[in-house]
Amino acid sequence: MSDQNFNARYEQTLFAIEEAVEESGEDLDFESVNDILTLTCSDGSSIIITRQSATQQLWLAARSGGFHFDMNDTGWVCDSDGQTLSDKLSAICLEQGGVSIEFP
Repeated sequence: MSDQNFNARYEQTLFAIEEAVEESGEDLDFESVNDILTLTCSDGSSIIITRQSATQQLWLAARSGGFHFDMNDTGWVCDSDGQTLSDKLSAICLEQGGVSIEFP
């Protein structure tokens, strides 16, 4: 995948996550600065999503650990357990923040 395509898909993903959080009405704040998306839970803990251009991966950091996602034909897939970004992020938001959000 070209760098331009990777960057476009990453940016689309961040926008979709932000939109899902806004539309959910759940108590979860977000801030996007320099292509890093930080979701802040009501207890003050953070879930951080970053781009790793050198490896063309999306990285997700949460209390439960760090996860690396590769883009394939169906979307972002975790390289350690095969779970999709949307499933992993939904589970982390519920576990860490007590909020139920479905991500696209």
